[in-house]
Amino acid sequence: MIDVIVDDELEGIFTSSDHIGKAVLAACQVAGYSGQEPDLCIRFASDDEVRKLNATWRNKDKVTDVLSFPEQVAPDFDFENSLGDIALAVPYIIEEAERLGLPQHDHALHLIVHSTLHLLGFDHIDDGDADEMQALEREAMTLLGLHDPYPLEQKENPEII
Repeated sequence: MIDVIVDDELEGIFTSSDHIGKAVLAACQVAGYSGQEPDLCIRFASDDEVRKLNATWRNKDKVTDVLSFPEQVAPDFDFENSLGDIALAVPYIIEEAERLGLPQHDHALHLIVHSTLHLLGFDHIDDGDADEMQALEREAMTLLGLHDPYPLEQKENPEII
């Protein structure tokens, strides 16, 4: 089951997409977990709440677009138990989407794909891992009929994302 929580202070600012479940399942499919619906929680939160989470859990006292908190270790997932939690900073995402020229819901769905892949054990710490993860993100976004999250101009200028 995918639990979606939208913090009260975001009412009227942001409405979560009806396609959240599809984004999670697309990420699972491209990662090799086709047909399995994970149990996880996705929270749409304020920038300040995400900044606090980032400070508490990553020792980085700044806002970021999305955080992933895995509850299991890859690759021995038990889909009967929760994969973990995802927290998205809504105002940050809205500004980021505007800057990138993307619809905010499409950008949020990309970040859900991205963070679901993190919960499934993928990372982008080194170039090889980043290339693999970006390829999976592209594949999932194609399944969703959405934009390429890493077009050529962003690859040449990685600080854009």
